[in-house]
Amino acid sequence: MRWNLRLRAAEKGIWKSTEMRRLLADAGLEISAGKMSGLWTGTPTTIRLDDLDVICSVLGCSPADLLICEPEQVAARRPQRVQAVGEQQPVAPVARLGRQRSTPPA
Repeated sequence: MRWNLRLRAAEKGIWKSTEMRRLLADAGLEISAGKMSGLWTGTPTTIRLDDLDVICSVLGCSPADLLICEPEQVAARRPQRVQAVGEQQPVAPVARLGRQRSTPPA
């Protein structure tokens, strides 16, 4: 995920974290200067949903505007398995739910 707070704020004419912090306080969300700096300059590892709701309200956006999915990053994290020459690709077992039933005659 990529955090997009600064770009969304800039689109609303908010250029400084202190200005954003003041707008959040006016909306009922008191954020420390340190926490605001972290939200403004980096990607938070966690954020409270209540805080996200207030941020979205101030910026007039949705969480999807602030949290940008990066599927290529997810794919890059998957472990790569090296396959030996002549080795066949293993077949994953199929999970069966419920009782084990035989197939009806054709």
